[in-house]
Amino acid sequence: MATSKSTEVKKTPRITVTLKAVAQHLGLTAGTVSAVLNNSSAARSIPEHTRKRILAAARELNYRPNFLARSLRVQRTFSVGVIAEEIGDAYGGMVVNGIEEYLSENRYFFFTVAHRHNPKLLETYSEMLLARGIEGLITIDTSIDAPALLPTVAVAGHQRVENVTNIVLDHRHAAQLALRHLRELGHTRIAFLKGQQDSSDSASRWAAIQQVAAELGITICPDLVLQLEGRESSPELGCPYGKALLARNIPFTALFAYNDISAIGAMRAFQEAGRRIPQDISIVGFDDISLASFSIPTLTTVRQPLLKMGRIAAQTVIDRIEERASFVAEIAVEPELVVRASTAAPPCL
Repeated sequence: MATSKSTEVKKTPRITVTLKAVAQHLGLTAGTVSAVLNNSSAARSIPEHTRKRILAAARELNYRPNFLARSLRVQRTFSVGVIAEEIGDAYGGMVVNGIEEYLSENRYFFFTVAHRHNPKLLETYSEMLLARGIEGLITIDTSIDAPALLPTVAVAGHQRVENVTNIVLDHRHAAQLALRHLRELGHTRIAFLKGQQDSSDSASRWAAIQQVAAELGITICPDLVLQLEGRESSPELGCPYGKALLARNIPFTALFAYNDISAIGAMRAFQEAGRRIPQDISIVGFDDISLASFSIPTLTTVRQPLLKMGRIAAQTVIDRIEERASFVAEIAVEPELVVRASTAAPPCL
């Protein structure tokens, strides 16, 4: 009978290459090697050929920086917390992309959590991030009502809170761009989808729309204004509201929606009911998410520079952490109207 012999697999111990070892290999000081590998300001005074030698040696020796050792040495974590309403939605996703770009360029790490507008979850996650040693905080579409313990930036924040910098869109300008476009096309009967009550931009945007409509002589019919509810992050959000507007049997020739996903959902409802876009109903969205340029027809929308807003948020919080800039309460960014195929002159009613 054949017998089998068990073989023991011996693991080769992994040799950790230290920064000191790289320096000795090159005949340089550990400080010079550290400056280059950490891309610190001191590296600017080091000759280019020396920097290339250091980087090449680090690759050759398979050097990996010891983040934990560095953190213990300088008493810092080089990390930022990012709190979003939802992970993966088109709006927040673009903002996070901008945050990630800037933080990675500056060798910072970030933790991301989503609270889905659950106050208890928001409180729990905030405490967890603090316990993990974050040095700053960025929130996205999240209302902050208490003074922040750390440098904090709120993307789409509207409450004045101590130690919190709000990055806000100029909603009055945004309303002017959208409503003037529709008014110049000849639309006066305009329906509106208002944002969810727990969305941080909702109140400011609706106040701006009402003000600009009055200035342009556009009468807002209360029966053509619907309040979005729910947290869907797909066009499914707007579809039932498009059906509800048609069910009211009140003539309208255009729709200005709170965001692109609700605009595209409402567009689907109109098309299923036999209404042509834009021949029968023109539609304007808000945000300019990637889906807006691929809807059928392509969507006219007010563009928020979401990637830029994320980068500004990351730069602002790092500047505060590194004490390179003083606190500012608000940073305003400008919108842009992107005219596509979903708007045209109204039909004769």
